[in-house]
Amino acid sequence: MAVAIGQTVRTYAELTKPRLLPLVLVTGLPALAMAAGEWPAPIEMGLVLLGIALAAAAANTFNAYIERDLDGEMERTKDRPLPAGRLAPRAALLFGFALTAFSTVILYLFGGAVAAGLGVATILFYVFVYTIWLKPRSAWNAVIGGAAGAAAPLIADASVNGSVGAPGLVLFGIVFFWQPPHVWAIALFRKDDYAKAGFPVLPNVIGDHPTRWRMFWYTLALVPVTLAPVALGLSGTLYLCVALAVNVWFLGHSVRVLRQRTPESARAMFFASLGYLFALFAAMIGELVFGLSPALA
Repeated sequence: MAVAIGQTVRTYAELTKPRLLPLVLVTGLPALAMAAGEWPAPIEMGLVLLGIALAAAAANTFNAYIERDLDGEMERTKDRPLPAGRLAPRAALLFGFALTAFSTVILYLFGGAVAAGLGVATILFYVFVYTIWLKPRSAWNAVIGGAAGAAAPLIADASVNGSVGAPGLVLFGIVFFWQPPHVWAIALFRKDDYAKAGFPVLPNVIGDHPTRWRMFWYTLALVPVTLAPVALGLSGTLYLCVALAVNVWFLGHSVRVLRQRTPESARAMFFASLGYLFALFAAMIGELVFGLSPALA
């Protein structure tokens, strides 16, 4: 019995794409402290982050439900719970609605109406604008749809002040500009898989090398965006040093993708993009934890 229950829990957890949730939490956490000018009470902070994570989990669950047939066509997704037949579609849909309800209630009670509204808006945007409209139709889905993946700082900021200010907008901007090169990197080395499912990813629409150039230009555009927290007095010397170092490193990966033109270099940039983003936000969090951030009152 215990084994069966554990397997069921893991199956439902897979729907939420749990490997993406740490990204949501690490981008929302510094926005809470920056917006408040201090660390919020641990329980309140934890509940707001839980609400944000549940909203992301709900969006991912609806995505899994909508794309279940297409996921079955792709090598990297065919073993997910719905295409593999380990869970009924109706159960997944109900789970998505339950996660939406829980996230909205938690954000409303501990973050306020604006935070709860942004949570619902993020889910709706991810489901209807990104999953249903953009992803099957436009190669630019990674650009416009990136707004949903970058929403955690906006929700966190709103939960503190009832509105979105500079901390939420700046951190939103970092994640928003980071997502295209991150997504296009995986599109380069998985383009055949996406083609089988009929997704118009950028390399299959405009070609590999034009995609590599767009990755480079977006990576270059990230540099001033990642330095904006310093210019606005939200981050200090530690973050500045880390940001400069990882920007040079990430730009190096982008140049390597341009020069080598191999799936291996694109794969390396994909994994580098994860380390890049986590390094930036870890530096912000580190400054806040040790009281080094000028954002703290």
